[in-house]
Amino acid sequence: MRRSKTSAFGTTGRLGHDARKFYSQRLYQDLEVLPEETSETDERILEQVNVIHCADSRSMHHLPDRSVHLMITSPPYNVGKEYDDDLSLQEYIVLLTDVLSEVYRVLVNGGRMCVNIANVGRKPYIPLHMYLTQVALDAGFLMRGEIVWDKGASAGTSCAWGSWQSARNPTLRDVHEYVLVFSKGNYRRTTGQHDSISRDEFLECSKSVWRFSSARATKYKHPAPFPVELPRRLIHFYSFENDVVLDPFMGSGTTAEAAILSNRRYVGYEVNEEYVNISLERLRDLSFSNSNEHK
Repeated sequence: MRRSKTSAFGTTGRLGHDARKFYSQRLYQDLEVLPEETSETDERILEQVNVIHCADSRSMHHLPDRSVHLMITSPPYNVGKEYDDDLSLQEYIVLLTDVLSEVYRVLVNGGRMCVNIANVGRKPYIPLHMYLTQVALDAGFLMRGEIVWDKGASAGTSCAWGSWQSARNPTLRDVHEYVLVFSKGNYRRTTGQHDSISRDEFLECSKSVWRFSSARATKYKHPAPFPVELPRRLIHFYSFENDVVLDPFMGSGTTAEAAILSNRRYVGYEVNEEYVNISLERLRDLSFSNSNEHK
């Protein structure tokens, strides 16, 4: 195989690509570029899986260090939903800091963290994705990239244009959200064996823009569910079969459903007992359906 390498005009090649020239630039001189792989494989066995703890994820004492392979979540956006606590921006950042610190503790070396988040407000616009990125970096995570989830197909109509057909005060309508992707310790997983992603799915998932519709709140009895397609793609792209997937803000159980459908195990945290019960009912129905399909 002919290896490609960084050139003045870029490169279309990615198989066997030698990027040492790029990373030797001054742009990276103040950054700690970690090796691609280490020999650390000290993973703990998580005895209790496929469970949702009705507890605060700022203290995930049920989980030992280095026992989770992938974290997928969408934290509350603190915008007045029925489950929000009306926190100040600083209090919200402290919440994220506490939870992400626990996530860092429980992830295995090379484990991934994927956070779906949207920006809020207009006067001023609050870039929550920027604050969350800084919290994650401060916790020690390595940033892998960001996915733009284009929800335009399900955006519908809106009156949030500001000054209609006028430059006086036009307002952007957000039809996208972000999925921020990080790793702990290494970019590469050194454990795990069985992938479950097809060639075409891999090519689609490796793009930085994903396009699919949002989920209906009435269907999942939760004011802000994300669609199963979101965690399903992340699970297939960033984990191996039988890995443990964590969601510290489980909500209506979407991440757990995607884990079951993808032959992974799950563990979740949710402080709202009603949402825990809704999730468990949803997952029981899913397990019953799956068992009938395999008879």
